[in-house]
This record gives sequence, C-alpha cells and structure tokens, in this order.
Amino acid sequence: MSKTETAATGLSTQYASQVATDLENNLKEQERVSSDLAALQEQLATLQQEHAVLVSIQQALGVTSAPQKPTTRRTAKAVPAPRKKATAGPSQGKRTQAKKSASPSRKPAAKKSVTKKAAGKTAASPAAQRTLVEIVREYLTAQKEPRSAAEITTALGQQHPERDIKNTVVRTTLEGLVAKNQAQRSKQGSSVFYTAAETAKTSTIGKDSQEQPA
Repeated sequence: MSKTETAATGLSTQYASQVATDLENNLKEQERVSSDLAALQEQLATLQQEHAVLVSIQQALGVTSAPQKPTTRRTAKAVPAPRKKATAGPSQGKRTQAKKSASPSRKPAAKKSVTKKAAGKTAASPAAQRTLVEIVREYLTAQKEPRSAAEITTALGQQHPERDIKNTVVRTTLEGLVAKNQAQRSKQGSSVFYTAAETAKTSTIGKDSQEQPA
C-alpha cells in the first residue's frame, strides 16, 4: 500500500469518528432540549391552572378591577410624542421668499419661447404649408407639354428648396391624381409622362381671366 492510500485511509477514519461523535452530541442535545421543553410545558400548565383559580376567587369576591401591569412594560410600550416641526428661521424664510420670487420669472420665459414658436410658425412661407398634392397639381396645370416624374421632381425641388421632395413620393402623388381624374398619364416608349386633366386646366384659365383687371 502506498503512502497516499495510507494517508487517505487515515483521513477517512478520522472524519468517520468525528461525524460519529457529532451525531452522539446532537442526540444528547436533543434529549436535553426535549426534557427542558417538557418541564416548561408542565410549568406553564400549572401557572394557567393557578390563574384560572385566582380569577374565579376574584369573581367570587366581587372585585372587577384587573390587576395593574408592571410599570416597566408601560414605559417600554409607551408611544413617543410626535415631533414638533421646527419653525423656520430667518435664513429659511429668506430662502423660501427667494424661491417664490424666482419661480414667476421662469413662467414669462416659457411664454416667450411659446410666442417665438408661434411667430415662427406664422412666419413660415405659404409654400411650406401647402401639401405636395396641391403643388404637383398646380405645376402640371401650368405646363403645356407632358412631364415625367423625374422632371417634375427636379423642377419642384428648385422651386421649393425648403422641402425634401423625392422622386418616389412625386410619382406616388401623380398616380393618386390620375386615379382621381385630376391628371392624365401617357407612355412614350418605356417612359411615362403626366399632364393635367382638361378640367383642371379649364378651371385655372377661368381663374386667370377673372383675376385680370377689366
């Protein structure tokens, strides 16, 4: 047998004896606690019986007042008095007044910012407020020749640089106008061109004639 196996066997034997000793001590402690618990239960039962006898004697004597409890328990269970709020000193009063005086100054600033935003919206150009459908329809009405979606996108981008006009959006808008009979679509080879409907051109010509002075 090697030295390693001998050491392992010795450790196992030592652990086994230690565990056996701990188990024996545990059982003895359980027996001690159980005996103490049985004695305490008997003592409690005796006290309860004595209490019942004393209560019956007290009732027979006609005494209705209950015995006073020890003062130590009362002081232990006494509820502490509520704390009084500390009165604000001169420095605190000044801080409160400073906060109150500073708070109204913020409200006008907010109103000014709202007023500026409203003014910015009012100052916006009419073209920015108009929809892309109106702009495309008006452009087609003013043209005498058919235009492709790419040409219309380029022209509108130059007329309205503040708007982000994309070719796909313009093409979708043109198709919507065609579906509403407000524009016409024609093909020349593989290219698609759009023109304004005759009713839209006629209404535009009528407006121009009314606007001219007599």
